[in-house]
Parts: sequence; structure tokens; C-alpha cells
Amino acid sequence: MMVLLSILLATAQVAAPAPQGEEAVAPYRVDPANAGAKPFSGDRMARQFGGQPGIRRIVDSFVTSNFADPHIGEIFKNQDAVRLRRVIFEQFCYILNAGCTYTGRDMRTAHTNMGVQQADMNRLVENLQRAMATERVPFAAQNRFLAKLAPMRSAVVQR
Repeated sequence: MMVLLSILLATAQVAAPAPQGEEAVAPYRVDPANAGAKPFSGDRMARQFGGQPGIRRIVDSFVTSNFADPHIGEIFKNQDAVRLRRVIFEQFCYILNAGCTYTGRDMRTAHTNMGVQQADMNRLVENLQRAMATERVPFAAQNRFLAKLAPMRSAVVQR
């Protein structure tokens, strides 16, 4: 009986209330694996990104530039910017091993029906590179991080 209860709890969909300022989303299972990549070991990458404050600045710049971008801004136009900033911060912070837990949806679910194309993804990466460069993240660390994110492309690009 206890094993069955554990299995049910592990696969349950979570319908938590939306944090203040965020729009509600359909229930989903909260799982760090939803971040799309395993965290780096140790704290070196987190330090190279300036810890949580640096990661937050990168995410703020990145999200702002995506919404304002004349090439991909249309994709973001109807997205919840508050939630997007929070979950991208959690995702980056988790992957960089800076002491965060990722509570967002998996990449495929989060990007369903957004119509992201390969060129859109390329532009998104350029915006992220600019945000990291502005924060003076070393180029080698940028590349290591992008290599962690790259496998998510197949879950995000839809056409």
C-alpha cells in the first residue's frame, strides 16, 4: 500500500496557485529534471556567472531583449514575463549549480504551440550571448553553458 502511495505521489500533477504577479498554468509535475540539463558539479560555473545576483542580471537582460527583439519579439508578446523571468532564472541557477531548484515545466510542454523555428532559436542564443558578455562571463564559461542548453533545442524548435 505504501509503495502504491509513493508511486501515485511521484506521478501526480501539481496544481499550485500561481505566485503573485504570475498567470496560472495548467497543472504539471514539478521535477528538477524538467530543467532540461543536469547541473554542473562544483561552484566554479556559478562563480563565473557572478552567483545568483549575476545570473539574475543576465536573465533580466535576456528576457527584456527577447521581448523587444524585432525578429523574435512576436513569440514572446503573449507570454507571462513575470513567470518567464522566474523560471528562466531558476533554470539557469539550477544548471549552473548556484543553489536553486527548478520548478518550471519541461521544455517541450513549456514551448508547445509557440511556433519556434530554428532561426528564432539562433536569435535567442545571440541574445543570451550578449547578456552573458555584458555581465563579463568568460567566453569559455559561456560556451560550456550553451553546450548544456543545446540539447534542449529539439524540445523547443517546432518547425
